[in-house]
Amino acid sequence: MKIVTWNVNGYRAITGQNKSIRLDNVSFENNLFSFIEEEKPDIIGLQEIKANPEQIADHLRVPPGYIAFYNPCKVKKGYSGVALFSKIEPKNVNLEIGIPRFDDEGRIIEADFNKFVLFNVYFPKGYTDDPRLDYKLEFYDALLGYVKQILAKGRSVIIMGDFNTARTEIDLANPKENENTSGFLKIERDKMEEYFEAGFTDAFRLFIKEGGHYTWWSNRANSRKRNIGWRIDYHLISNDLVPFVKNARQLPQILGSDHCPVVLELNF
Repeated sequence: MKIVTWNVNGYRAITGQNKSIRLDNVSFENNLFSFIEEEKPDIIGLQEIKANPEQIADHLRVPPGYIAFYNPCKVKKGYSGVALFSKIEPKNVNLEIGIPRFDDEGRIIEADFNKFVLFNVYFPKGYTDDPRLDYKLEFYDALLGYVKQILAKGRSVIIMGDFNTARTEIDLANPKENENTSGFLKIERDKMEEYFEAGFTDAFRLFIKEGGHYTWWSNRANSRKRNIGWRIDYHLISNDLVPFVKNARQLPQILGSDHCPVVLELNF
C-alpha cells in the first residue's frame, strides 16, 4: 500500500485550472494528475488546497480511479483546506475533532481503513509573538488529545501532512539562524515531540538518518535549486505499524508546489 502526502499550495494552480507561476515561469500543466498517474498511490492526502470543491472544474475534481473527500476552510475562501483521494473506500470519514475554531479552518480528514486510521492534516502556521502561534500550539494539543482516544481503543494510526515544524536541527538547512523563527521554535518542537512520546515514529527516519533532505523551500533566493529547505512534511506512524513499513521517501524532483510529495509504503 502506497500512501502519499503533499502540500500542493493551491489545488487550482497545481491542476492547471489557474496559472501557476514558479521562478517567473507561467504554467497551466496538471502537475497533480500527472504525478498521480506516474506514482499510482493507493491514497494521497493534499494540504493547503485553497479551494472549495464547487470552485474546481468538474474534470479536475477527482483523479480517474479515485474516491475524493474534501474539507475546505469554512471561514475564509482561498485559505487552508485538505483533500483525500483514495482507491480504497474507507469504512468511515470524519472532518472534525469537535472544536469549531479548528474545524472551521478545514485542517483534517480522518479516514478509517480498517487496518489503520489515517489523518490527513494541515497544521497551522505560527508567527513569532503572534496569536496564531498560540493557535498552532493549541491545535497540536487538541489533535493529539483526539488521536490518543483512538490509540486507547487499540487502533493503529497514521498522521500525515504538513506539520509546519522542523523537528530537529538536521530537518532544516540553517537551524542556528532560525532558532527564533516560527517553525523551529523550541516550544513548537516540544509540542511535536509529544506525538513521539505518545507512541509515534517518523517513518522517513527509519530509512534516512542524515540531514540535507527537505520537503519545503522558500520561493526566494533560488532556495530549492540550492537545497536550502525545511523538512516539515511527515508520516507519523503508531509504533505498532513499524514492522509493516517497506519504504518512506521524499520526492524533491517533483515540481508544482513549494513542497514536495512524501511517500510511505506499507506491506500488510
